[in-house]
Amino acid sequence: VQLVESGGGSVQVGGSLRLSCVASGDTISRYCMGWFRQIPDKEREGVAGIESDGSTSYADSVRGRFTISIDNAQNIMFLQMNGLKAEDTAMYYCAATYNYFPSLSRYDYNYWGQGTQVTVS
Repeated sequence: VQLVESGGGSVQVGGSLRLSCVASGDTISRYCMGWFRQIPDKEREGVAGIESDGSTSYADSVRGRFTISIDNAQNIMFLQMNGLKAEDTAMYYCAATYNYFPSLSRYDYNYWGQGTQVTVS
């Protein structure tokens, strides 16, 4: 499966962005999907994960502000980010795994997109 993110950009503190991850080459419902983020010199961290049945998991730092969703018919995953903070600034990546649960560990994921930059100031 190939993954392409979009929707990143610059936004003020308290603002919102919606990231998209378009999958091609395979059916997204075969995978658990996740959003990760990374800043320079830091490890890539899990933000949110979702199963094809809609079950989700969130990092404590974003729970209540971010919402992950998936459109199996369109083969697209989304990350709605509200109440953005400066510490949310990072490169955001979408990923896919054959695992049967929405892990937040980068080691569990098999496929990655190229990333989209989010800057909050």
